[in-house]
Amino acid sequence: MALFMRSVGLPPAMIGQMRQAPMWASMEAIAPTLAYDAAVMGDNRVPSDLANVKIPTLVLTGSETGPWAPAAAQAVADALPYCRHVVLQGQDHNVSWDALLPHLMPFLD
Repeated sequence: MALFMRSVGLPPAMIGQMRQAPMWASMEAIAPTLAYDAAVMGDNRVPSDLANVKIPTLVLTGSETGPWAPAAAQAVADALPYCRHVVLQGQDHNVSWDALLPHLMPFLD
């Protein structure tokens, strides 16, 4: 889990704090599944066949998620022909429902 967190850009101090948190044991328990995630992601490039996706898509990114998120979200949004990309200001990976709802509800209508 710590290796994964380093690979997505979390600073060592933050990882150290997370290791002390009560949730760390459950995160370590799912760590073996990260190998499957890595296998699916391959070389981490956006699949070239996303241009074939004709379903409207909403990509949401938190402005405080981390350095890897904006570029990844933008790459996916650029590859999807019917995509809307919204950056949720002040949100991180634990985005609040209050920030999500104004974007999800109109999209799902």
